[in-house]
Amino acid sequence: MGAEGAAAAIRRDAPASCIAHVERIPARTAEYAEPARPLPPPLSGWLAREGIRLYTHQARALDTVREGRDLVLTTPTASGKTLAFTLPVLERLALDGRATALYLYPTKALANDQLRVLQEIEAATGLALGPAVYDGDTPASLRPGIRNRSRIVLSNPYELHQVLPWHAKWHRFLAGLQVVVVDEAHRYRGVFGANIALLLRRLQRVCRHHGGDPVFVVSTATLANPTEFTGILTGRPAVLIDESGAPRGPGEFVLYNPSAAGERSTLTDARRLFTGCVENGLQTLCFAPSRKSAELIGAWAREVVAEPELVATYRAGYLAEERRAIERGLKEGRLRGVVTTNALELGIDVGGLDAVVIAGYPGSISATWQQAGRAGRTGGASLAVLVANEGPLDQYYMRHPSAFFGRPHEHACLDPANPNVLAGHLLCAAAELPLTTSDRALFGDGFEDLLGPLADHHLLRATPFGHVYCGPGRAVAAVELAGGLDDRFSVVADGHLLETLDRDHAYREAHPGAVLLHQAATYRVTAMDLEARECTAEPVEVDYQTAPLFSTEIAPGAVDREHRHGTLTVRAGEVRVTQEFPGYRVRRYGETLAVLPLDLPPLSFETTGCWWAFPPSLPGALTAAGLDPAGALHGAEHALIACLPVHLLCDRADLGGFSTLRLSSPGADGDGCPAICVYDGAAAGAGLTRTAAALLPAVAATARALVADCPCESGCPSCIYSPKCGNDNQPLDKAGAVAVLDELLRLTTTPISPDRQC
Repeated sequence: MGAEGAAAAIRRDAPASCIAHVERIPARTAEYAEPARPLPPPLSGWLAREGIRLYTHQARALDTVREGRDLVLTTPTASGKTLAFTLPVLERLALDGRATALYLYPTKALANDQLRVLQEIEAATGLALGPAVYDGDTPASLRPGIRNRSRIVLSNPYELHQVLPWHAKWHRFLAGLQVVVVDEAHRYRGVFGANIALLLRRLQRVCRHHGGDPVFVVSTATLANPTEFTGILTGRPAVLIDESGAPRGPGEFVLYNPSAAGERSTLTDARRLFTGCVENGLQTLCFAPSRKSAELIGAWAREVVAEPELVATYRAGYLAEERRAIERGLKEGRLRGVVTTNALELGIDVGGLDAVVIAGYPGSISATWQQAGRAGRTGGASLAVLVANEGPLDQYYMRHPSAFFGRPHEHACLDPANPNVLAGHLLCAAAELPLTTSDRALFGDGFEDLLGPLADHHLLRATPFGHVYCGPGRAVAAVELAGGLDDRFSVVADGHLLETLDRDHAYREAHPGAVLLHQAATYRVTAMDLEARECTAEPVEVDYQTAPLFSTEIAPGAVDREHRHGTLTVRAGEVRVTQEFPGYRVRRYGETLAVLPLDLPPLSFETTGCWWAFPPSLPGALTAAGLDPAGALHGAEHALIACLPVHLLCDRADLGGFSTLRLSSPGADGDGCPAICVYDGAAAGAGLTRTAAALLPAVAATARALVADCPCESGCPSCIYSPKCGNDNQPLDKAGAVAVLDELLRLTTTPISPDRQC
């Protein structure tokens, strides 16, 4: 049975109510093109021997890099992006014996996968490339040889961060650096993305010092704002190539909703669909939402299929040899089914697959298509099935398939101007080379604002050559690319370090009395030393969970931009967030057994947010309609936050919210009026809510549809309940939330008299 037959079997065998939608994706024929001038003989001869003709986007990419222009590639999965960015690299190295290139990947696995490809190309073309991976696993004995001889180095941002202070050892490589490839760049968003953006600016700065001026080639999943995103990531304009000339076979994409048929499980139905595909001869991937669920589905599948040795599980944490063996098994056809986390979402070459089952919405349209695109890579028919869970986005797309298949992909956001992030990279840059006024062009307006405070704290010192680093220890040790190290708590059990958490997560997950899960083991936190930033835990066997209770207050600060939508003004700027943690809940199977007190100081931080005020008459109108004004605003706030990931490439956990019947913003418009604020969960902001302010009407329309179309009576986890709510989702009013969202949409589209709006 082929993919088309499997899709028909799903429609035949599954409860009809579970099939929310079937989207038929037409086949696409190949479009070829020739570059503006022929490739050098070693490359043209290799392509001819392999029978490779360039697709239109590959030829255009080659010509763009030849012109010395930066490039962003957003063509779909399996469209040949790797060849598109590798050919111009190979041409430059073939024409210039001193030229070098740097490939940056978000994971070691991707770098090693690409290394094998480049080694094969080197052998086939006879070009002296010397490709090598240089990362934390590279033996010290091999490092000098790579620095002195390799012409293509494959690495990751974490290693580059450690290497830049030693740039003098890399003079040969940096002086000849002509192309920097940044692959899977959509991974670099939020605070992590801001760190990578500043890291790339440090790289450019060091390259110029050594005489290099590379072209940047950025490869990413499809985004709503690829040109803007790339410009912020690299600090440079780029040419966009988003039209693919690659062929694709026909496909079917099924939206499958277990909850529509009563008490059914996402994981159980995903396993059933996965094993059905495997048993029918389809080479299939099943994407699971976590390591634990991947192991569960894999174990269940091996119990069911006739040949369990044909099924494997793949995830981070396995030894590299295990992962490579599974990748080879897929590529060579020895494995028919693999259950994986998103570790196989990226571009690791596992050959052509027939089907993909996705257990739960991955959090973005972009990631969903990345996973679905793993099937159909050989031009044959393909099948993708998205199995929904009860989350709000899963259920929204099950009820609005046109929003999934017809909506542009999400906006990716990052904010390199975040002073908390910028300050650390300025210290790193000053340790690499003296900072001068010319560096403002790279680091932005915040550059000069931070020099004085950093010098006052004896971290920078002015010299005739510029500001140099003079702080204790290595500057790079104080900057963690994935987040700050300034305020991390250790969780210790029996004298052994279990894990580290930032203060926010420590308050929520490792407070005294908290039940903590770590690698399938259960621990109870017995003490929390705020001064030493250490939590002590003991192993326990309990059948309950804990969740903190907290209240949030916000104080809007300086406004740095305003967006006018109809008669509604949405302000974006500084927000001070203060959270009180008075206690925590003890829960079993969703039921609260007890509420116990906590004695923790308030948690307060500065971030960025957006806020808007409603007319002062809104609470009275809601009350007159028999609705709860506080519950209505609270429910609308939850729905808006739940729907922001539809429009922004982020997670619900990246955002916080606050609603009030009387905004306290003395001296500003909106003081004393009902209001909603959405803020970035990261200190100093990640750029999310500044973009959200511009997108508010679209987000409100999505939120209104989410809540109004949910079949529940008074609210549920699929619409207005939030797993992050510190008030135990109280008060909430579903009908009131719809009324507030209706009012928000009305304000953004219909003029009203000035005296009705704050």
